[in-house]
Amino acid sequence: MTQLGSFSVPDFHIPFGNSKHPEAARANAESTTWALRHELVNAAAEQFAGIGCGHLAGRVSGEVPYETVVLLAEWMAWSFVLDDQHDHLIRSGELAAWRPMIEAITGYLETGRIGVPAADRNPLINGFVDLCDRILAGMSPRTAARYRAHVPLMLGSLDQEAGNRGPGGRPSVPDYIRMRRHSSQILPMMDMVEAGLGIDLPQHVHDLPEFQSLAESALDVISWGNDVFSLPKEYACGDTNNLVSLISFTEHCSLMDAVQRVEARIQARIEEYLAGEQRLFAVLDARPETDPSVRADVSRCVRTYEDWMIGADLWQRYECTRYSDERFAAGLESAYTRPDLVSVA
Repeated sequence: MTQLGSFSVPDFHIPFGNSKHPEAARANAESTTWALRHELVNAAAEQFAGIGCGHLAGRVSGEVPYETVVLLAEWMAWSFVLDDQHDHLIRSGELAAWRPMIEAITGYLETGRIGVPAADRNPLINGFVDLCDRILAGMSPRTAARYRAHVPLMLGSLDQEAGNRGPGGRPSVPDYIRMRRHSSQILPMMDMVEAGLGIDLPQHVHDLPEFQSLAESALDVISWGNDVFSLPKEYACGDTNNLVSLISFTEHCSLMDAVQRVEARIQARIEEYLAGEQRLFAVLDARPETDPSVRADVSRCVRTYEDWMIGADLWQRYECTRYSDERFAAGLESAYTRPDLVSVA
């Protein structure tokens, strides 16, 4: 694989409009305060605020109440710390500490209980408990069931990423794409946005192949774009969980050629999304049992996917310092990462 050299992110030409919640900056400040209060970070708060969780939440959540924007921003803050902490454990060879923490989180999702006093828990666990209770309280049983299913898949995909970074662990491109839809950590957030907008689609709609294909197209556009933005860091630290690096390896081309090939894939995926949207509504309209209110909610849900695609792109380009930070680009850990976070007793 060739050296990266000078690098700039191409314009992906995402053909959707986007507006941001007017109090996104306030949500960003509040989510940073939440992370500090829960001791997920205890230094470099300004750098952590530079991730822009509130700005991303404000771009992808539509016309939800402000309380939902803040909750989503707090979940994003937790997710970024989770991701960075997982990376730290891989770098330091301490992945054995990961399993008990994840078992506690998934156990709480299933039972609502953790057999360890709050004072003795890891901050990531305490943060999850605080978020999970508030998230589920605002969800219908159907949306809550999807959220409960998506979080373990998200956590499992991080285990897959760890395996991919071991000797001989490089996945095939199709396997990576399937994993990336979960390691992006977006699906639980999409559940939160649906709940915040009052969308409660029947499960049989979510199960439609046309609906699933549309969601996968949106997830791929977001994830592949993020792989381009995060390429300098992941290349610098030897993380092969990146579509650009993987294509460079499997197709025997330079990294810059691979960036162009990923860009072409993103454009093709956008076209597939637009065609898939038409197919989905054709299927719904062909079914006499489709209630007009369900069709309207599907349309609102589709609109949130568009918000996610363009909103994530705009956030990464203009409102997030994570991908331009010198430490990140050099492959170093973030200044706010707590090396002792998982080992806190």
